[in-house]
Amino acid sequence: MEVNLEWYRVFYWIAKTGSLSRAAEQLHITQPAVSHTIKQLESTLGGQLFFRTPRGVTLTTEGAVLLQYIEQAFHSVEIGEKAIAEMNNLNSGEIAIGASDTLCKHYLLPYLEQFHKEHPGIRIRITNRTTPETLELLKEGKIDFGIVSMPVSDKKVDIRESTPLQDCLVGGTGYQALAASSPLPLEQLSEYPLLLLEKGSYTRCYLDDYAASHGITLTPEFELGSVDLLVQFARSGFGLAFVIRNFVLEELQRGELVEIPLTPSIPARPIGIATLRGVPISAATKSFLALLP
Repeated sequence: MEVNLEWYRVFYWIAKTGSLSRAAEQLHITQPAVSHTIKQLESTLGGQLFFRTPRGVTLTTEGAVLLQYIEQAFHSVEIGEKAIAEMNNLNSGEIAIGASDTLCKHYLLPYLEQFHKEHPGIRIRITNRTTPETLELLKEGKIDFGIVSMPVSDKKVDIRESTPLQDCLVGGTGYQALAASSPLPLEQLSEYPLLLLEKGSYTRCYLDDYAASHGITLTPEFELGSVDLLVQFARSGFGLAFVIRNFVLEELQRGELVEIPLTPSIPARPIGIATLRGVPISAATKSFLALLP
């Protein structure tokens, strides 16, 4: 049976007011329109819903049964409207974010803390994945947006550039003399043990492309799964590591790491905020994204 919700609105207000004319006033339509609508509903359901009396109308047994369900349905609609209003007012809802461990720790965390303090009713769910995996989660609809390493190119994804990142070469205290000397030519990097992220990450691809553009192939002594491991291994003297300067400022200031200048220098690259092209975002997600630079 095809459901016409407008018929049930008319039925509801007739039942609540006990009058076709008062129902017409409530619905801002004419009384003949109300009368015609209820006849259509009765014809479709195959039974009389009201008794007509000189004082108005009263429900039949069938009408009283129907009213119970209609009241429940309208109550559910009211609850749904209130829920949407609360979500739009940022009193409830959920945000699903995809980001690597490093970007989550060094970039997202301060904004997560701020947003949670301002909107404690919003649940935040974070999935830690590499940039390629984050983009796949976004296209599958499993996250609302992703924080990704640039460069990224995908026709299904919109990218907004955020904070610029600067890759740099660092080593432990044993490399202080090298750090104090003239910039290290890229072709001489092969003379030192090199620590790199595992292949497959956008950062590794970016560094490989940077070296290849100057005719150099990066050959690592160790391939590690995270920037935190790169930092730990470099600090322990295992070799030189490519890391993001923004994320190791404290280690550099404390002297646990030293930066080795390179020539040619590595171009800076921005963090990317990825959303699915053409897909609306929730009020909570929009509010959170407004915090990000």
